[in-house]
Amino acid sequence: MLVFWEQRLAFLATPKTGSTAIAAALESLAALSFQRPPVLKHTTAQRYRRFLGPYFAAASGHDFTVVALMREPRSWLGSWYRYRQRDELTETEKSTRGLSFDAFVRAYVRDPQPEYAAVGSQARFLQPRNGPGVDRLFRYEEIDRLVDFLEDRLDCRITLPRLNVSPEAEMDLTPETAALLRQVAARDYALYDSLG
Repeated sequence: MLVFWEQRLAFLATPKTGSTAIAAALESLAALSFQRPPVLKHTTAQRYRRFLGPYFAAASGHDFTVVALMREPRSWLGSWYRYRQRDELTETEKSTRGLSFDAFVRAYVRDPQPEYAAVGSQARFLQPRNGPGVDRLFRYEEIDRLVDFLEDRLDCRITLPRLNVSPEAEMDLTPETAALLRQVAARDYALYDSLG
């Protein structure tokens, strides 16, 4: 998470949406930068609105605009799947090594989920059911729109580095698994489809 005090702007780092590259490009401009531990780096909209937003508003006398990125749900799961195939995760319960993407998605839609498929939901991260979510939400696939927005608000030129890129892998799903994912992740798809 990055907080730009003078610009009254907070950027929430949705996991697997390029947040490491954005932090690398903009951390020097931020008044606050939460990079570790992951629970702070990836502060949800609900936690921000409950804890940090009220404090920032009280300290500054202004509300902050909260922005974030969202990735197409199947692509987002693909990024998690590929990320968890890294060599350093081979011996852990979070590794997806040896699994097909189809098997990973089938595990994701199960209840309960196995550890390797328990990656959460972008909709829950960005738009909690019991309160406000982010103010401005951009598609990861159209990251240039976020960059334009940030360049305007921060009054600077932004070049994003390519960091924390997951290894390549096959991303095939059977039609049945794809349909099941759309059903189980309906809130995520609805939120993503609502972005213009």
